[in-house]
Amino acid sequence: MKNSLATLRNVPITTATIASLFPKIVDTRQKVSMLEKNGEIIRLKKGLYVVSPEISDMMISTELIANHLYAPSYVSMETALRYYGLIPEAVYLMRSMTLKQSRTFVNSFGRFEFLSTSRKSYYIGIKSGECEGSYFQIATPEKALCDLVAQTRGINLRYVGEAKEYLESYLRFDMDALMHFDTDILGQYAKVGKKGSSIRTIIKLIQS
Repeated sequence: MKNSLATLRNVPITTATIASLFPKIVDTRQKVSMLEKNGEIIRLKKGLYVVSPEISDMMISTELIANHLYAPSYVSMETALRYYGLIPEAVYLMRSMTLKQSRTFVNSFGRFEFLSTSRKSYYIGIKSGECEGSYFQIATPEKALCDLVAQTRGINLRYVGEAKEYLESYLRFDMDALMHFDTDILGQYAKVGKKGSSIRTIIKLIQS
């Protein structure tokens, strides 16, 4: 049984997928409940689970979990910036962007927040991340910053000095890394996303 579950790796799986490993079991819900009680699988939300790392012998990726909790979505904002090492603070809230309505999930791995964004801006600056051979969707550093600025109330970066203050003092951003940002991605977002003028101010800061 443990070997069968291990084949599911660290990818979140549905009740139906788990049931397919035990075709002779009639009561699927009871079987899943027993596996969860024994700590062999971990519940992420109703009908969605991940195999325990003690069984799979693989690291669990909260980024991968986020993608599966609410799709389509990609990891972004502070979560992605911390993933890239661009901000110093530990991020305990997993934040993602989605084409669906905004929603929040809480499970044993933490709080997962999904914020709605427009279709026009959604597909700009998304890349694949990897954990133990499994892949997830995550914003590029540039897109993560754009999403953060766009989703943060009260942010209106009119001048280069304001942008620098926001990044250095508020976010404690890696300013050396910022100077190597792809301004084409920032420019694409500024044309179709929220707070385009603030993003253009950040572009000016990078080019100054």
